[in-house]
Amino acid sequence: MSTEVTPTVDPQVAFDLITKNLQEVLNPQIIKNVLEVEKRHLKLYWGTAPTGRPHCGYFVPMTKLADFLKAGCEVTVLLADLHAFLDNMKAPLEVVNYRAKYYELTIKAILRSINVPIEKLHFVLGSSYELTSEYTLDIFKMANIVSQNDAKRAGADVVKQVANPLLSGLIYPLMQALDEEYLKVDAQFGGVDQRKIFVLAEENLPSLGYKKRAHLMNPMVPGLGQGGKMSASDPNSKIDLLEEPKVVKKKINSAFCSPGNVEENGLLSFIEFVVQPIQALKFGDNHFEFFIDRPEKFGGPITFKSFAELKQAFRDEKLSPPDLKTGVADAINALLAPLREEFAANPEFQEAEKKGYPVEVKVKKTKKPKNKGSRYPGAQAQTKTEDASVEKVAEQLEKTTV
Repeated sequence: MSTEVTPTVDPQVAFDLITKNLQEVLNPQIIKNVLEVEKRHLKLYWGTAPTGRPHCGYFVPMTKLADFLKAGCEVTVLLADLHAFLDNMKAPLEVVNYRAKYYELTIKAILRSINVPIEKLHFVLGSSYELTSEYTLDIFKMANIVSQNDAKRAGADVVKQVANPLLSGLIYPLMQALDEEYLKVDAQFGGVDQRKIFVLAEENLPSLGYKKRAHLMNPMVPGLGQGGKMSASDPNSKIDLLEEPKVVKKKINSAFCSPGNVEENGLLSFIEFVVQPIQALKFGDNHFEFFIDRPEKFGGPITFKSFAELKQAFRDEKLSPPDLKTGVADAINALLAPLREEFAANPEFQEAEKKGYPVEVKVKKTKKPKNKGSRYPGAQAQTKTEDASVEKVAEQLEKTTV
């Protein structure tokens, strides 16, 4: 990455872009100091552990990466392969490299599809520096100052929780904290579910002689069910980025969408956090257009010119759940079309997907013949036949012997 470069974007404009549409910012003064006092570009990173297949929720951080790049930030994307392995074995070590490549190609495809230049993005594989002796020693140092309870609490919303947790789940948050230092950034960006790990980093990195960083947090996109975030590990809560149009419509049609309920509505959230920001990227901040191909008997096709108008129409039950689902399914398929096309035209992309997510072959169990005993219909007749056969064989053996 480049060294110190004089910013070309006004510090206040850059700060507004960096913090735009975020749910929370920890230590915003660090960002302002870099932009206004040090007068240089902000260096930040966004990390993703290549576990399950990326889903539509990934559009949310992608739109923020676009804001960061527009603000002149030096952006690093960390493909956290070792984190994926440590997350309760979600990604076996033998396939994690293919998954990391699949994630990289997916991220680039998403950004290209929403007209975001990717030339200035810097991709780093976690294992490229996390296996060094210096990093390992720092893990030991962190383990000496962070309690078991604090490490467990920090990873509670990120690491998969099981009845008998593995020690790896405690190492995960320590590594994520240290990544800030080894990537030499001013800030880390992630979802609000990462907050406890961010706080762990702020509280403990100074004890190792490392500086405190700023932390930027996106809201989480709700899943398609009732409550919970869209998760790669829950196939019913999310839509994969390579999902076929028919499957998209089927999943959307089965999504939770109660009439007039705008609080627990993953479909409205998708429009707010994905569709609206992407339209702003492509056509300007004030542009919003959401088309629903509604049947004539229910009022005919309709276009909403603001998200507030759409949300109010659903709240007032002037827009029905089936019609909202139709609009969202069409919008998602429009977003996914260029990704499917790029995947179909890229052999490297296809290989990464095939080897990163091999299809499990289920072996059918052979049925063992049941011992029915001698108390079922026809059993006695069968026994007599078998006895006669045995006697016949015995007679033949006796003749040959004689």
